[in-house]
Amino acid sequence: MPARDLSVLIPARNEMFLGLTIDNILANAQADTEVIAVLDGCWPDPPLVDHPKVTLVHYTEPIGQRGAVNKAARLSSAKFVMKLDAHSAVDKGFDVKLMAKCERDWTVVPRMYNLHGFDWKCNSCGNRTYQGPKPDPCTVCKKNEGFEMVIVWQPRMKRRTDFARFDKTLHFQYWSKYEKRPEVQAEGDIADTMSSVGACFFMHRRRFFEIDGLDEQAGFWGQFGTEVSCKSWLSGGRQVVNKTTWFSHMFRTQLGFSFPYHISGNVQERTREYSRDFWFNNRWKKQIRPVRWIVDKFAPVPDWD
Repeated sequence: MPARDLSVLIPARNEMFLGLTIDNILANAQADTEVIAVLDGCWPDPPLVDHPKVTLVHYTEPIGQRGAVNKAARLSSAKFVMKLDAHSAVDKGFDVKLMAKCERDWTVVPRMYNLHGFDWKCNSCGNRTYQGPKPDPCTVCKKNEGFEMVIVWQPRMKRRTDFARFDKTLHFQYWSKYEKRPEVQAEGDIADTMSSVGACFFMHRRRFFEIDGLDEQAGFWGQFGTEVSCKSWLSGGRQVVNKTTWFSHMFRTQLGFSFPYHISGNVQERTREYSRDFWFNNRWKKQIRPVRWIVDKFAPVPDWD
């Protein structure tokens, strides 16, 4: 059987929207695209429906988001791989559009929209509350007679991200002002980007292994965008945003509606410390450029001297 065009790699832990994400990928794919989802220490709830283009791998003990992506990539034989979070939606023909413009040493990020996944509908008055923790009580009628989750699963087209950066602590930052530079506007549909949020990236499968996949020593979660962008640029390659297509990502940043991995602030900070030591001290054997090279390329960069 010939290799598929694209494998979408999904690390999943305690992800109630995994089924919706997979269904959305399959409905919008126009190439020979498969999904490889790693169930990291849990089974999906609700359960997933069998599909010939979906491979599920289950781990009883969690191996972390980085380990899950690496495992999925090793199971792929496709020409391209795309990492995608398990609470996302994609554009129609996203796979064809990404494959059409991806050089051998590129990392490509689709433009990103925030995802409106669902609302809570009050069973008493019908008021709908934007996604987050279940209201208690209803903010309108002040009653608590139950709520229904109403799936929306649509991108918020006014909440777009094309460009991002990292600051001098290597922490992710949005960078909307960058797109207003004349030289950036002249680049057109394919434009260089300093960094990305890490929820989605696309590249040749062989390229993924050439840059050593994801560094599992860095920790279960965090610093994804910084790691991928540093490996892309500092290896001598390139990272770009493809404005002809998009993905949409559900952000879970509210109390009671946050990350699926239960990780303390100390653990997150250790990951950041590891990242700073790794990149500032040139510890990656395939690094042929210093971090300063990225800063100079995108200069002036806020927070950097």
